[in-house]
Amino acid sequence: MGGDRPNVVMIVVDDLHPGVAKGWFDEIHTPAIDRLRQEGVYFVNAACNTPVCNPSRSSFFSGLYPHTTGAYLNGSDGWNRSELLMEIRNIPETFKDNGYATWGAGKILHNPLSEEREAGMWDNFPVYKGGFGPFDEAKTGLFISRFRSIKAWEGPDSDFPDVKNADGAIEFLSQNHDKPFFLYYGLWRPHSPYTAPKRFFEQYEELVFRFPPGTVSGDLEDVPELGRLLTDGLRGYHVDGMSEDEVKQAFLNAYAANTTFTDWNVGRVLAALEASPYADNTIVVFFSDNGFHTTEKERWGKATLWDLSANISLIIKIPESKPAVVPATVSLVDVFPTLIEYCGLKPPHQPLDGVSFLPQVLDSSHPWHRPSLTSYGMNYSSVRDEDYRYIRYPDGTEEIYRYTDDPFEFRNLADDPAFDFVRQKLKPFIPTRWARTTGGRLEVRQDYDKVLRPRAGEWDVGPTDGS
Repeated sequence: MGGDRPNVVMIVVDDLHPGVAKGWFDEIHTPAIDRLRQEGVYFVNAACNTPVCNPSRSSFFSGLYPHTTGAYLNGSDGWNRSELLMEIRNIPETFKDNGYATWGAGKILHNPLSEEREAGMWDNFPVYKGGFGPFDEAKTGLFISRFRSIKAWEGPDSDFPDVKNADGAIEFLSQNHDKPFFLYYGLWRPHSPYTAPKRFFEQYEELVFRFPPGTVSGDLEDVPELGRLLTDGLRGYHVDGMSEDEVKQAFLNAYAANTTFTDWNVGRVLAALEASPYADNTIVVFFSDNGFHTTEKERWGKATLWDLSANISLIIKIPESKPAVVPATVSLVDVFPTLIEYCGLKPPHQPLDGVSFLPQVLDSSHPWHRPSLTSYGMNYSSVRDEDYRYIRYPDGTEEIYRYTDDPFEFRNLADDPAFDFVRQKLKPFIPTRWARTTGGRLEVRQDYDKVLRPRAGEWDVGPTDGS
């Protein structure tokens, strides 16, 4: 069934801390992700190309860097404002062009599209997406704001879009298909608000979390001003009557509950695939749209240029590959060309910025010579190879980190002449031309008058919830 061409199941989660897949958090239970990592090819240094939801999805669905399209920020609406994104063929469109059935649900582009274009992407149009809810509208849990809230949910599981969309994917996998298929399941969790079924909170009720290993006092002292402006000192996470450590513990426990809830849904879909007749002819592609800080660098969130925002948990499982951990610094723009090569697709008409990493999937020792590039806004650039990260801000200030002895980026080496070779090696990968921005907003609402903007008035400041 489905013919000889391989099927694809792509599962994308939202705001997953890279330390979950790396095993940094022994407290967080993720059996499905753990098993997939053990059975698949895990790209431990993989990166997103921009560390926020909307433009990251614009990037990996198109195979184009943000500096190519102009979709840099949340709220950018790139698919309707970027002339390039409006005319290219994205991943599901390319699969349909090649005779595949396409099914999608959940958090997809996080961007409105015309009905005509969306119908051209998905055979199950109109697609059920859902949203970030359910929200604690009654404010009966720990409530700071609508998105900064914690609530053990006592309603039915079906109140959560992730559950409904997993049910839909499971139903699709139970059907007979005459054509090969591309199935996309996008989860809204573990993104806030931190509502999840009560049973997932109960797993962590008595647990006192260790603070994440990348958390240290004074970590920002050697960071340039524009880097410090991308974090917020956790100023949005204060509750009257609770100490700072108590609030952190509450959010860590809630994040753990939501991550385990996410894993449960992922596991349900993977179990359905395993039980289906398609298991032996399907590639599984799993990743997060960006990384996430959980108090490290005085940040709860993403939208920085450091490794915790850039690093994503990319796992590929195909019948021909052997389990492996691969250090290659691939990035999400490379997913599209990898799928094209593996599935034997006719490429879209637009040139792609990414490069296929199928050779590394098939042979974990195969060399990879490209560093990853992560940008946030225009001229905020972060380049990483296996050993070093080089960050450059619009005012020319810099950071350099060496991962062999500083995995959590505590020591900025940019002023040490001994590491000038890193600058010389990685700086050439920073773009010299940036597409005109399609708009959007920064994530951290502080000191905007100090932020160096590439062109006056191009960046809007808006609400930070719902990214």
